[in-house]
Amino acid sequence: MIELWDIYDENRQRTGKTMGYNDWHMEPGEFHITVLGVVQRASDGAFLITQRRLDKEWGAGWWEIPGGGVRAGEEPDQAVLREIGEETGLDVSDAEGGYVFSYKRVNPEEKNNYFVDIYKFVMEFDEADVRTQEEEVAGFKLAQVEEIREYGEQGIFLHYDSIKRVFE
Repeated sequence: MIELWDIYDENRQRTGKTMGYNDWHMEPGEFHITVLGVVQRASDGAFLITQRRLDKEWGAGWWEIPGGGVRAGEEPDQAVLREIGEETGLDVSDAEGGYVFSYKRVNPEEKNNYFVDIYKFVMEFDEADVRTQEEEVAGFKLAQVEEIREYGEQGIFLHYDSIKRVFE
């Protein structure tokens, strides 16, 4: 079964149209919504980052934070909880934090326009609690902000320039 995403207008209002997962045929002024969920460990401030599988079409082996597309009929705050749960096995529904900011990307040549909603959750967890999704994730680590910054400067941390302020 193909995963469907709602299509939104420039004001983030649903248009009533949907698109298939990664089916990049969007018209100008059409957007989908993606969510990214930063998970920070309360005791030492370390961030949970995941490494993309080496067989990914783009960004193979790069580091990132959990996230993905908002499904048709789903709200972004529901999507981020689902994505973090699917990709890391962690339930952040009772964690401190939540929505932090959004940004918009317009890519007419790729026919892929989207809003990205960034969430940050702070809670206590152990590495043993993390259960990565093998289809999506090659591995994970708990990293301090300096290490994430280094990955960003090396160009191997997905969306780093757009999201770096969430690590402050």
